Amino acid sequence: MKARNELTEKFYRLFRENLSLIESVSAPLLNTFRTEAMERFMKSGIPARKNESYRYTPMEAYFEYDYHSYYVPVPSNFERIRNFKCDVEDLDCHSIILHNGYFPETGAKHTTLPDNIWFGNINEAAEKFSPLVERHLGKYCSKVDDALVHLNSALSPGGIFIHVPEGTIVEKPVQVINLIDSEHDVFNQRKNLIIVEPGSAFTLIICDHTLSLNRFLTNTVTEVYAGENSHFNIIRIQNEHNNSFKITSTFIHQEKNSNVSSNNITLHGGLVRNNTFHYLSGQGARCTSYGLYLADKMQHIDNYVNVEHLAPGCTSNQLFKGVLDEKAKGVFSGRIYVARGAQDTSAYQKNNSILLTDDARMYTKPHLEIFADDVKCSHGATVGQLDEDAMFYIQSRGINRNEARLMLMAAFADEVIQKISIEPLKHRIKELVIKRLRGEMIRCTFCAIKCN
Repeated sequence: MKARNELTEKFYRLFRENLSLIESVSAPLLNTFRTEAMERFMKSGIPARKNESYRYTPMEAYFEYDYHSYYVPVPSNFERIRNFKCDVEDLDCHSIILHNGYFPETGAKHTTLPDNIWFGNINEAAEKFSPLVERHLGKYCSKVDDALVHLNSALSPGGIFIHVPEGTIVEKPVQVINLIDSEHDVFNQRKNLIIVEPGSAFTLIICDHTLSLNRFLTNTVTEVYAGENSHFNIIRIQNEHNNSFKITSTFIHQEKNSNVSSNNITLHGGLVRNNTFHYLSGQGARCTSYGLYLADKMQHIDNYVNVEHLAPGCTSNQLFKGVLDEKAKGVFSGRIYVARGAQDTSAYQKNNSILLTDDARMYTKPHLEIFADDVKCSHGATVGQLDEDAMFYIQSRGINRNEARLMLMAAFADEVIQKISIEPLKHRIKELVIKRLRGEMIRCTFCAIKCN
């Protein structure tokens, strides 16, 4: 393994050699963060085991490969994705396909959805919505000292921007199908900003897929502003292959009486690290954070959740469940922070995992930090195996052992699936979970692109 300072120098050289190109395709606002972000990255380097937040998921090994980095779109690659379509029947939504983070045809394309919802490239938005973007971009992710967030700020050429105007109730969800595909090993970094203005309601579905078997390292930072009395729902479905290494960091700032729900469904991936930060900054804000992770072989799934109660009368709920088979590893770290003055807080956290083999591993670390005295906070975690008494009961009804195991695992996972409010998507996720638990789901099963 390369020494840590070698890896740090490697990405500093990448930054220095490509800075002119990155700045030429990025809005001036994004460029203002780069130098300071790289300096902060250089101080700590790629997170290693000594970093408490990454204690069970040291990242150096995933950053060692010689990746290509695309700072401008490659139009010739868009032809491969023209036939791709979502296989969720009856999913009534606005669907947008991105290839390696870019719109097909051009990297500067945007679209105006019904009710004047603006969806497009963040560099274009930084000019069109300059005061709005400047007020929010970089304000929420800067609250944490995470080297991978700093690396994103230094090297990302852009990402998507979504603006939901004040008082807009968006009836249909917006689905972003993010396809990662290249003939090379690729390091892909995107910076996204979502603004849901006061009194608005909006649901975003993000579907992550890979179309080729190369190594893909993705490091995405998404900042969300949920205005007063707004409702925002984000559902991320991760279904990639074993050479895919994905890091997502989502920062959600909530104003008074806002209601936000996030749900990460991880069906497949070599390494997945999901960081979710909720900042309950306005009185009466509510948030729910859900996660379901299924892993086998040598896969590694890590969910890090940080909820900060910064105002009185706020409520939060965390529920994460997972099934680990063969030599898979799972990690859950959940933090609830209650600030001084954040009275009348209600916070709950639960993590349950099932290990199907003696070689599977689960590391769970729920914890509370409370500096107020009028609170209701609790947390719990369990790691175990399937209930043999329940297995015996099901088998005594004439059901064979394999089907009994499947029924128990499906029932275990269903508590998280039921939190999906979109019925066609909920039914489709149920089907995929069953196939995944049966070992029937492979990368190409549902792909419309018949590549070799």
